[in-house]
Amino acid sequence: MSTHRSLHLIWAAIVSLTLAPLSSARAAELLVGVFAHDVTFIGDVIGVGAAGREGGSDLQIGLRSDRIDALSLMGRPQAHGLLSINTNGTSNFVAVGVSWPIPLPGQFYVRPGLGLAYTDGEAGLPAVNAPGLAPPEIQRRLKLYNSRIAFGSQLLFQPELSVGIVLSPRWSIELTYLHLSNGQVFAQGKNQGLDDAGLRLIYKLGSIR
Repeated sequence: MSTHRSLHLIWAAIVSLTLAPLSSARAAELLVGVFAHDVTFIGDVIGVGAAGREGGSDLQIGLRSDRIDALSLMGRPQAHGLLSINTNGTSNFVAVGVSWPIPLPGQFYVRPGLGLAYTDGEAGLPAVNAPGLAPPEIQRRLKLYNSRIAFGSQLLFQPELSVGIVLSPRWSIELTYLHLSNGQVFAQGKNQGLDDAGLRLIYKLGSIR
């Protein structure tokens, strides 16, 4: 990753992790997760497809606020900010958003969420069939095409869905599906997107009510 892209990512991470807990809430949660990066099975099942070009795992850390009373008309969501680093050094991202925990029977719950993300991944890839390319350049571009996601934009939507279980007053664990896509809103054309699936361990900070 270049120094220029690293600085953009670090700057965005600081902003996201600073803004996430800003609410009238009394407590917050620490999120630590491990995700399979660029999985294809979810997109295949629901019929939206997936790029399937990048590998490795995503290591995520983030903060989540308590429920926000000031947003009662929105169902008192929780705000979150997270940083995701790919172990293969491809598409890292930061995200901010909101989510709604919905209780299920027993200690289970479901949590839909929506946010915005910034990635240092590829917004676009150079054309392989451009005229006048030398063979080494064609091979370089083919390698990029087969190994990198073309997001279309570095600003992306970040919907997610989790199913969790409360283990104790302090600890919870969530099985999470997370998607990144420009939605043909931030850019037109390429919109391959990213699907992540994995586990988050949740630790409740502050006093337990």
